[in-house]
Amino acid sequence: MTSGLTKRLFLHREDVIGGFTQKYGVHRLVWFEEFEDMPTAITREKQIKKWNRAWKLRLIESHNPQWRDLWEEIVRFLGSRPRLKHSRAGSSRE
Repeated sequence: MTSGLTKRLFLHREDVIGGFTQKYGVHRLVWFEEFEDMPTAITREKQIKKWNRAWKLRLIESHNPQWRDLWEEIVRFLGSRPRLKHSRAGSSRE
């Protein structure tokens, strides 16, 4: 979860942040959700973390069946908006 999606994406894509994304070479954004406030985003993140892998895969594929990297779309979309809402993102391996 982040309040600065483009910054977080950049940090993960460049392996600046250690952890899961760096360890497993995860550099593509394939899914994200936006929320009006932080408490709602936190609740959703906790909910999804409890899901099994198959449910998470279905969530991604229901919105992005080709598993396209959404980086450029996000950058264009956010560039047209004055402020980013809180987001929860899902990634995949390159």
